[in-house]
Amino acid sequence: MIRTQSGNEEKKAAFTEISFGGKVPPRCDIPVEYTWDLSALQPSDEAWEESFRRAGEEMQQLASYNGKLFDSPETLLEFLRLEEKASERMGKLYAYATMKSHENTSEALYQGMADRAGMLYSSFAAVCSFFNPEVLAAGEEKVRDFIVRCADLALYRHFFDDLLRSKEHVLSPREEELLARSSEMARTAETAFSLFTNADMTFPSIVDEKGEETELSEERYYLLSRSRDRRVRKEAFEGLLGTYGKYRNSLGALYSGSVKGDIFYATARKYQSSLDASLDADNIPSSVYNNVVSTVNANLDAMHDYMCLRKKALALDELHMYDLNVPLADEPDAAIPYGKAVEMVTEGLAPLGEEYIEVLRNGFTTRWIDVYENQGKHKGAYSWGSYGAHPFVLLNYSGTLRDVFTIAHEMGHSLHTWHSQERQPQVYADYTIFLAEVASTVNESLLLESMLEKASREEKIFLLNHYLDQVRTTVYRQAMFAEFERDMHAAAEQGAPLTADSLCSVWRELNQRYHGPDMVVDADIEVEWARIPHFYSAFYVYKYVTGFTAAAMLTRQLRKGSAEERERYLRFLSRGSSAYSLDILKEAGVDMTTSTPLEETVTNFREKTKQLAGLLGIV
Repeated sequence: MIRTQSGNEEKKAAFTEISFGGKVPPRCDIPVEYTWDLSALQPSDEAWEESFRRAGEEMQQLASYNGKLFDSPETLLEFLRLEEKASERMGKLYAYATMKSHENTSEALYQGMADRAGMLYSSFAAVCSFFNPEVLAAGEEKVRDFIVRCADLALYRHFFDDLLRSKEHVLSPREEELLARSSEMARTAETAFSLFTNADMTFPSIVDEKGEETELSEERYYLLSRSRDRRVRKEAFEGLLGTYGKYRNSLGALYSGSVKGDIFYATARKYQSSLDASLDADNIPSSVYNNVVSTVNANLDAMHDYMCLRKKALALDELHMYDLNVPLADEPDAAIPYGKAVEMVTEGLAPLGEEYIEVLRNGFTTRWIDVYENQGKHKGAYSWGSYGAHPFVLLNYSGTLRDVFTIAHEMGHSLHTWHSQERQPQVYADYTIFLAEVASTVNESLLLESMLEKASREEKIFLLNHYLDQVRTTVYRQAMFAEFERDMHAAAEQGAPLTADSLCSVWRELNQRYHGPDMVVDADIEVEWARIPHFYSAFYVYKYVTGFTAAAMLTRQLRKGSAEERERYLRFLSRGSSAYSLDILKEAGVDMTTSTPLEETVTNFREKTKQLAGLLGIV
């Protein structure tokens, strides 16, 4: 019998790791081992449809408990277990459809499935919306009594404590149902932004430093912005932001609509502000958020010193916004193969112990990860999934050192998820958003320190520059984002219109203040707010700052190498939401109610700025 090469083997034979130039390939040209296997969520589209049907049946069952939750402790327990079963099904339905749609955002079938899943999720929330008001109406004494009378309910003690904490912000059953049913409509601005910027918006082509025409995309922009040829990075900067500038009014209207939605829900739930409403979900006082902004503003001189160093290192008469990403030391010309990147990440995370590394290797080898960019693929990177299945990672890997750190980052999220789901019951299996960036940043920090130990002088210059840019982008830049979000929501709450002109004006002033006197703030930068997807998940980005600074303290502990520190960290990963976030971090050795973690990060930033200046011979 004559054996023929399989379709995937042909792809592998023809496939070379995606380089910067040329056209973005269609998904059908990507070998299967570099794509994720979503069968852990749904075996097939047909299975998804059957599960979708069963979800409707489960919602009917859940609705039958309306008004009956406190008939007996056993009835309350029955509802909680059925809700968890239905929630797992809903999570898998939504994750599968959405991730399939992210493989190619122009694919109508999966866009439709994702829309259906989103609407079903809204219906599910509406059906279950009676739960919180009914628990609160029963009161704390009744809940405590039920927990005493039914031992299995003791598992939910912290869950009920957290719910009862928010009593004043939970509305009547009818009002809760209306809010739940409006959630899909409220996501319109975010959905429209995502589809417009991912699928519909097109960018110009520019000529790269090799003289080759290359099509601009969000994914390619970072590579172009690091070009040694200043013309290339300037044209990429102007091409990208110039395109957003053409649609500034429409994008401004979308962002304004998103802010108005945040204000509507905060007002409906009787919060003093949309900031308070957002932070309350994690039981975080607004003082923690405001401390991020104020502490960073009090240390802007450290950022200005780095801008001065960058200007001198690049020997520029004027430092422009398009000069921020170009490295101060040469990066290897050859792209880092994905397999080599995996080895680097695995080696760098060795201080976390063999148990951690074993799970990490399993994720790399069993198709948790969708690796390469393809036509229509969702931009950026994330870790996501659903309870009852291992997590998944979306990448757009292009072989840069930044991409290697992105792998470490996203797998940090994924292994945090894996440990929480392995060690916690479903009710506590998700960690809060406040904790979400800690484990991912620990991974990046460990990888950096591992590489610095073996670095030559030139490599050390490059890695120090990489670290300083991490602080610039993750601490200073995200604090700037956080200040923008806080102030724009506050302005809207006071009745000020959020127009494209007003948004651009605020963004320009922030960039001038944060970057300091050595930076020429180019006109195109004023529309950069329009390309930030996180602004459609309000008050999220400050957690990058708290996560980075908490991770820095944890990394120092882990690098001591003691089993005790490692076990304490693994306990942190496994805590899920079984306690309040600030308390979980305090157990791990980090107190985010103080400015100490952020101040320590700034101190390290100053020291490494001086160290880099010394290596470069700059006074």
